[in-house]
Amino acid sequence: MAEKLIYVLNGPNLNLLGLREPEIYGSDTLDDIAGMLEDRAQEIGCAIEMRQSNHEGHLIDWLHEAQADGAQAVLLNAGAFTHTSVALYDAIRSIRTPVVEVHLSNPHAREAFRHKSFVGMAAKGTICGFGARGYLLALDAAAAL
Repeated sequence: MAEKLIYVLNGPNLNLLGLREPEIYGSDTLDDIAGMLEDRAQEIGCAIEMRQSNHEGHLIDWLHEAQADGAQAVLLNAGAFTHTSVALYDAIRSIRTPVVEVHLSNPHAREAFRHKSFVGMAAKGTICGFGARGYLLALDAAAAL
């Protein structure tokens, strides 16, 4: 049986993890998170495809690609696009592949403009507020779908 493929897509400014506001986002880098996810994916019999872009269109293209590749699920940390992108909402709604929204911080405990999530309105579920560990929780959830 082939491994379950799970895409892990990261949006704007997540390339700066570990440097950017560590009091909010933690000290783990995106490479640290990728390593944690690779280890966990091996344990549970999954393969991950991890990507990051500061460009909304790349995330949309990758959501479409995830479906075309037969991915089991997508973990999506859309960064600030979470709160602004109807295009990401439409892309998630346009594919059959389930999307699990992930955030390092808890947007609901932050500025009011972060309380609305277009991604969350279309996603299967949301995991937030657990730092880098949230990605592992999301991977477990996605693998169980």
